[in-house]
Amino acid sequence: MRIPKSAFNWLSATGLILAINCILLMIVLFVISMTVSGSNTYLGIFIYIVLPSILVIGLLLIPLGMLFNMKKAKKMQDTGLKWPVLDMNNPKHRKTVLVVSTFTLIFILISAMGGYQAYHYTESVEFCGKLCHSVMEPEYTTYLNSPHARVRCVECHVGEGASWYVKSKLSGLYQVYSVLFHKYPTPIATPIKNLRPARETCEKCHWPQKFYEKKLRNQRGFLSDSTNSHWNIALLMKIGPSYSAYGLREGIHWHINPDVAIEYVAPADDRETIPWVKMTNKKTGEVHIFQDQDNLISQNQLDSLEKRNMDCMDCHNRPSHSYKSPNVYMNNALLSGIVPEELPFIKKASLRVLGTVYSTVDSAKLEIRNGILSYYERKYPDILKTKADLIEKAITGIQGEYLKNTFPAMKASSVSYLNHIGHLESDGCFRCHSGRHTSEDGRSISKDCNLCHSIIAQGSSTDFTSVSVMDTLEFRHPIDIGTVWKESNCTECHRSM
Repeated sequence: MRIPKSAFNWLSATGLILAINCILLMIVLFVISMTVSGSNTYLGIFIYIVLPSILVIGLLLIPLGMLFNMKKAKKMQDTGLKWPVLDMNNPKHRKTVLVVSTFTLIFILISAMGGYQAYHYTESVEFCGKLCHSVMEPEYTTYLNSPHARVRCVECHVGEGASWYVKSKLSGLYQVYSVLFHKYPTPIATPIKNLRPARETCEKCHWPQKFYEKKLRNQRGFLSDSTNSHWNIALLMKIGPSYSAYGLREGIHWHINPDVAIEYVAPADDRETIPWVKMTNKKTGEVHIFQDQDNLISQNQLDSLEKRNMDCMDCHNRPSHSYKSPNVYMNNALLSGIVPEELPFIKKASLRVLGTVYSTVDSAKLEIRNGILSYYERKYPDILKTKADLIEKAITGIQGEYLKNTFPAMKASSVSYLNHIGHLESDGCFRCHSGRHTSEDGRSISKDCNLCHSIIAQGSSTDFTSVSVMDTLEFRHPIDIGTVWKESNCTECHRSM
């Protein structure tokens, strides 16, 4: 088959060169991706997105150049025909149609396969977490250290169905623009607007009928004294009912009972303050409205604020991206042996250096090292001399835990992303269970901690008390502060550093 004269032009030649080079590059990069161990985000982007896009442009330039050439020829010699003549009785025309059809079919098949691969690649964890590395590093790192590390990002952020897939891609275009032109805030604002309801995502795995009865939770903390003393507490968490046959009639997860609707308003985007709560019993039609008597809002304010239906995310607001506070991750590091427990005063020394806000990762690592060394040099020079190897291990461990939970470039930490589970470092449960939320008929949302858990054991290794699982202990603060813990919220002292 002879090449048509109309194909001999610079535009078609440019398109042909682009197409051939893209095909060759795609083959080479694909072979590299199959032979090199590990994954490379940018390699995938070039194979499945960038090069195919350039290939399509190149292929479009070929007929476009031919069309311009034909129009130019037509002006020079007008035959009176508006369209090219296709005569299937002509052997040359038949060959041309056969060749073009074959190449078109092959291109469609390759495009379909490439499109399928591109679709799956853009849905991958690698694409979500590594493409915009500097911006997504905090979320990606905390995700890898979360209980949901085996759950793909899209399963929670997009879910099933074409409509939410399209919405996510349209939203992604703005996110790409924000990254390219540095329009994103630091830290990234939460909660995310227009997030898909948890009932359509979380409950695909965690459906309400699947919750179990009570669960035992053992915790060990370390005090800031010379021996890093242990403080143990065992909580019987009432995540479900006393007996599984009761279903969701009692327990923490009563809040998402399908027979109950809980609505609330929060004046601020962080939802740290909840002054108004409405509870509706769908079976009986009974309605109760509770208002925080220390933070009353007017009817005009109430009408102007969004009434949100309570779901999983109102308590589990950091299910996969939890930023632990220095106190929490140091307890974990000491318990696991990442930081040597036998090094005197290491808990106290570490919290001192971790209480500072650092501007960069490098400065944080340097100041953590200098701070720990300086602490022992000033106060305990003998320990610095005799336990130098333990101090080095501790410094490395502290730096590593810091890098998993604090990200200076994005200003992301436990301070900027409070976790609403519990009530130690954020008001969490106490946002509603304050004892101040009362209704007109005298009802109140109780602040009794035993609604959610019972303490069945607590204390140090030398002063440990316990009871049976059918009984409960009154909370005992590790440091004697009298009854202050009863009169104020934990956050007044324990708010994340």
